[in-house]
Amino acid sequence: MVLDAAHLDARLHRLRAAIDSCPMEVPASLALPARTSLEEVGERLVLGVDHTVVALLGGTGSGKSSLFNALSGLQFADVGARRPTTSESAACTWGDDAIALLDFLGVNDERRIRRESLLDADDEDELAGLVLLDVPDYDSVTAEHALQVDRLVPLADVLVWVVDPQKYADAALHEGYLRGLGARQEDMLLLVNQVDTLPPGGQERLLRDIRSLLDSDGLHEVRVIPVSASRGDNLTQVRDLLIDRVSRESNAARTASAELDAICLRLRPSAAAHPVGTSPEHEAAAVEALIHASGARAVEASIREGLARPLPRALARPEAPSRPAVTAIRTTWMRRTTEGLPAAWLRSVDAEVMSPETLAAQTAEAVGSIRLPGHRSPIIELGWWGGLIATLLGLAWGGLMIAQGGSFLIPITLLVLGALLFLWSGARRIARADQEANDYADRVRERLAVVAARGLTTPAQGVLARHRELREALRV
Repeated sequence: MVLDAAHLDARLHRLRAAIDSCPMEVPASLALPARTSLEEVGERLVLGVDHTVVALLGGTGSGKSSLFNALSGLQFADVGARRPTTSESAACTWGDDAIALLDFLGVNDERRIRRESLLDADDEDELAGLVLLDVPDYDSVTAEHALQVDRLVPLADVLVWVVDPQKYADAALHEGYLRGLGARQEDMLLLVNQVDTLPPGGQERLLRDIRSLLDSDGLHEVRVIPVSASRGDNLTQVRDLLIDRVSRESNAARTASAELDAICLRLRPSAAAHPVGTSPEHEAAAVEALIHASGARAVEASIREGLARPLPRALARPEAPSRPAVTAIRTTWMRRTTEGLPAAWLRSVDAEVMSPETLAAQTAEAVGSIRLPGHRSPIIELGWWGGLIATLLGLAWGGLMIAQGGSFLIPITLLVLGALLFLWSGARRIARADQEANDYADRVRERLAVVAARGLTTPAQGVLARHRELREALRV
């Protein structure tokens, strides 16, 4: 992941919005410090984190300013108000002019120059984002100069220490600065300038001596490069190292990201450790429980049994569910849906979903508004009465034939017809009873699904959506 300004700014705004959306769920003891820290990170982002600040640091006569001009490819005296000196910091920027950052670093306007202001920007694209500083001498007799050095050292992304063959072992450098920077070895470079003034064989001895000094300072990883600002020795190598460093995130970006991580960790107790959300299974279980509590199962059974009988039978009526039963249903749904939520979020969900009283009333209204089926079906009744008449006629005709003698074809036919009509009407009555019972059960389930969604699931989803946004914002 690239820690650029856009990514960090988006993360900051997402985190701030998530905190602001949860005033009742994120405790003030966590929210207030988090907002303060976010403001501080925001102020850092305003300065820009897409810049890599490289500070040239050294003592009097080390040739920092010459290296500054050589690396920038500019003679600052030709474009500035006055020749750069080590009395105050000078800056050259690649890419944008980094005004806010240079203001923060304390570089005066007349001590700034933008590299692409004079040359084709395409030639320097690889260094876009570089801010090269020429810092005052650390060993200056002017106390203000040393204060500038002390202020800029912790702010720079890369520290380039410039030494010369005469003062490379200066105690003020090693004891005052280098030995205390062991944690920043990866962001440090030591340039031995003026190697063009050394006699044959002198460079190797000098580099061995400097390496020994750095090792004794605990700086085993700091790279040492011999250079000559006047002759250009190894400046291409230094430039390549700067290009590589510019391609990576700045210390400011890493610091801002680490601070956002720390804010998230402090806020973690205000959110569940795992995702929490409504579930179709939990809603379906609540609907089934409401069906039982409303007496709809008994009504369904009475429809199935009553309509299957040939004679009318009163159907059962739904009952208003008891408050304890509905309270238990609501409590079970809450427990399953909100498992793992901190107490503040649990209270918010509880406040949003329907109360047991309202849920019971809406359940009774939904079930009570469903029309019960009529007992009779004209076609089925006609078949039953036809069977009865055919059977009676068959019996009477058969009795007459027994008394008078004659053919039993017609009586038998009537009896068979009566039996068939009885069987047909009975089967149709049972099928209709099953269909009406199933239709009633479906209508009850549909109505109560609406009640459960409107009273439980939908209100909870609003709260849990805010919780989900907070968890996503807190993800480190």
